Amino acid sequence: MENVRRRETPVPSGGAGINLDDIRYTFPGQEDPVIDGLTLQIEPGEFIAVIGPSGCGKTTLLRLIHGLLPPDAGIVSMDGSQITRPSRRRGFVFQSDCLLPWRRIIDNVAFPLQLAKEPKDAARARAQEMLDRIGLGHTANKFPSQLSGGMRQRVNIARALAVSPDVLLMDEPFAALDAQTREVLQTELLRIWAQEKKTVVFVTHQLDEAVYLADRVVVLLPHPGRVGEVVPINLPRPRELDIKRTAEFTEIVEHLWGLIKTDVLAEAVV
Repeated sequence: MENVRRRETPVPSGGAGINLDDIRYTFPGQEDPVIDGLTLQIEPGEFIAVIGPSGCGKTTLLRLIHGLLPPDAGIVSMDGSQITRPSRRRGFVFQSDCLLPWRRIIDNVAFPLQLAKEPKDAARARAQEMLDRIGLGHTANKFPSQLSGGMRQRVNIARALAVSPDVLLMDEPFAALDAQTREVLQTELLRIWAQEKKTVVFVTHQLDEAVYLADRVVVLLPHPGRVGEVVPINLPRPRELDIKRTAEFTEIVEHLWGLIKTDVLAEAVV
């Protein structure tokens, strides 16, 4: 694999650094931890993809970083300060768009700002700005039912960005979309990331998605969840979709599959 890691790609400035130091977490009512001994450092402005078999703690990792879950042991910190609760500095994008069907698109995007006691006019102005930035300004007065699945997920991203987070946590946000729409949104996400300079932690089951998007891919091993390997993706940026058809790209995908294949097949048999 050394031959596919030869080009250094500069990490954009901005965002916030995340550090997880020897983290353990056990779900209430269970004896065995879902995560144990997980240590990981994420640089400011870095795009990290997280892969691994089902049950290895990928979503739990995001919730620990967000502050939704407190670790049993270890420390999760952002820019040197311990994370103890959720914060608007960390935005969360779920697999489902979770838009409120009775609210217009602009009011869906403005909703977290209004929860934070922003004046209504200021919140709606910020929401319109974010919709314009992702190319959906013309949908502001529509309802979610009038948009395609891909458009709703873009609105979901705009809503997370509206509060100006330093870190964007994304839990398989494109998993429910068809292959063509997913590729379009992957490219759109990279464009937004290049503009916004946020730190991104992106969970996915799609190995090609991880390689296309990330600066580094974190491979989690299960039972309990822990970092098995961190694979740098030194493909040049900006990345076009055509890069997925190169031998170099395919070799990295195959390397990642080799790291998780045994655990994935074992989970499938169970």
